[in-house]
Amino acid sequence: MFICVSTFYKVRINLLYKTIFFNVCDSAQLGDPCNIKSTQLALEGRGNRAPTNQDGARKLGTEMSQEREGKYGRELDVAVQAIQLACVLSQRVQERLLDNEEVAGSKNDESLVTVADWGVQAVVTWVLSQAFNEEEIPMVAEEDTRDLRGMEGMAMLRKVVHAVNECLMESSVMGIVPPRQPLGTIDVLKAINRGTTKGGPVGRHWVLDPIDGTLGFVRGDQYAIALAMVENGEVVLGVLGCPNLPLRSEWLNYHHRYYRVASKLFPPSPGVWHKGCVMSAQRAGQAWMQPMIFDGTTFRQSVAPQLVSVSGIVDPAQARFCEPVEKSNSSHSFTAGLADTLGLRKQPLRVYSMAKYAAVARGDAEIFMKFARAGYKEKIWDHAAGVLIVQEAGGVVTDAGGRPLDFSKGRRLEGLDRGIIACSGKKLHSKIIEAVDASWNSSTL
Repeated sequence: MFICVSTFYKVRINLLYKTIFFNVCDSAQLGDPCNIKSTQLALEGRGNRAPTNQDGARKLGTEMSQEREGKYGRELDVAVQAIQLACVLSQRVQERLLDNEEVAGSKNDESLVTVADWGVQAVVTWVLSQAFNEEEIPMVAEEDTRDLRGMEGMAMLRKVVHAVNECLMESSVMGIVPPRQPLGTIDVLKAINRGTTKGGPVGRHWVLDPIDGTLGFVRGDQYAIALAMVENGEVVLGVLGCPNLPLRSEWLNYHHRYYRVASKLFPPSPGVWHKGCVMSAQRAGQAWMQPMIFDGTTFRQSVAPQLVSVSGIVDPAQARFCEPVEKSNSSHSFTAGLADTLGLRKQPLRVYSMAKYAAVARGDAEIFMKFARAGYKEKIWDHAAGVLIVQEAGGVVTDAGGRPLDFSKGRRLEGLDRGIIACSGKKLHSKIIEAVDASWNSSTL
C-alpha cells in the first residue's frame, strides 16, 4: 500500500511539473522570448532568429563572432570576465544555502548578507586590479568589512576567504591569470574595502552591487551581480550577471524553484542555452547578452555575445510591467493604480534584483516601475548597470519627473523625483509620466 501511494504521488508531481513546463514552452513559441537580433541580421542582412531547439532554448556555438569595440571596449571585456568569474562563486554559495550547508547572516542594520556578498566583491575588485595594474581601484560598492571583524565575524570571514580562493582557482577558464598563491585573509579584506570610494562628478570609478536581490538569492530565486563604470558622473559601461534568469520569459511568473525542479525532471538537451546570462553595454554602443560560462555544475566554452533590443510594443494593453517583489521596496498599490489608469491588462512580473532591467532590455517586459517609501534614498549600485543596458538596448530610463538619473552625487541617487521608470520606448514612457502626475496627489506614498 505504501508503495502504491508513493508511486501515485510521484506520478502526480511529475504530471504537475510536466504541465507547467510544456504550457510555458508552448506559449513561448508565439514570439522570440529574448527579442535577440540574430547573427544573420548583422552579417547577412536577414532577420532570422538564432537557431533554437524544440523547447525554444538557444543552441550554443551559433552566436555572432563580431567583437565589441568602442572607447571602453577593453574595460567592458574585463568587466564581463570579472562578472563571469564572480557568478561561479555566487552559484556555488546559493546551492550551499539551498542545501542548508550555509546560512545567511545579518549586518548591523539587520539587512541580510551572505558569503557571496563579500566574496563577489573581493573577486571583482581583485580581477580589476590585476587587469589594470592598479593598487587602488576606485570603487563604489555596497559592502565593507565592519561585520567581518572581531570574534563575531571570524567564522564568516573564514568562509569568505575560502569561497574567494575556491573561485579564483577557476579564473583561467575565464581567460584570467590566477593568483600565484591563495589570497590571505588580509588580501581579501583589502579587496573588499576597495569598495568604499565615495564617487562623485569627477574622474572614473567602478560601481558594484555584489549580490543585488539578496532576499531572492537566499530564497533560491532571481538575483544579479551588477558592475558599472562611471566617468565624470555618467555611466559609460554596465554589466549584469543573472545566473538564474530563464530565456523563456514566461518562467518569470514562477519562483525559480519550479524551473529548477522542471529542469531536473525534463533536462534540456546537452549544449542548449536555456537559462543564465551576462548582459553588457557601453555608452553610445549597443547592448549584448551571452551565456554563463559556468552553468552551476559544469564549465562550457565561451561564446561571443548577441545583440539585444527592447520590445517594440507600444499599446499599453499588450505591454507588461515588472516591479520589486517586496512591498517594502515599492508601492504595489500605487503601481496597480497606474496600471489600471494606463490600461495595462497583464499581471505584473514581480522579480527580485536588477533582473528587471534585464527583462526590459531584452524584451521580456516593456516597463519597470519602482516607487519607494517616502524618505528612502536609492543607491547608485542598485541601478547604474541596469540603466545603461536598457538605454543602449533602445529603452528610456528616468525618474518619475522625466529627468535622467544623476549618478554624479556620490553613493546615492540624490534629487530623485518620486520614483524610477524604465520603459521600452518614448511613447509608453510619456504615458506613464502623465499617469504618475495625474495620480500622485491622491496617493499615500
